[in-house]
Amino acid sequence: MGMPDEIDVLRALAHPVRWGILERLAAEPGICACDFTEFFEVSQPTISAHLKTLREAGLVTAQRRGTTICYSLARDQLAQLADRMGGMAATAPALGQPAPPSALPPGRARTGPPRIHAIGGRGDETVSSPGPGRRPPPAAGPRRT
Repeated sequence: MGMPDEIDVLRALAHPVRWGILERLAAEPGICACDFTEFFEVSQPTISAHLKTLREAGLVTAQRRGTTICYSLARDQLAQLADRMGGMAATAPALGQPAPPSALPPGRARTGPPRIHAIGGRGDETVSSPGPGRRPPPAAGPRRT
């Protein structure tokens, strides 16, 4: 398995137990895998599966100490992610402030939260999900016979 990409890292961070594991490791490096059950209401096998996901994403390192495995944060992966997110944040407007004029199309002012538009759309159709198990409505336009 190669280096995890940013999406793999973000997916690993997206689970509340995995996020909590990282917070515990930041507060107390070198925690034994068996000790995480004190902090989370999940079984030891579930903790092990979460630690495996974090390890594969490059977010934690494991070190065997006798019969136990202790975990610590992996500084490099977290620093790379922080740098990338910090770079994005630096280009974003302050909370509650409009986007800089260069970020908006000519003649358009941003009002309210951004909408998600269909790719290749005219910008006036908002994407909506038909829901699980349902088919999207047929596209408008001329019918083929």
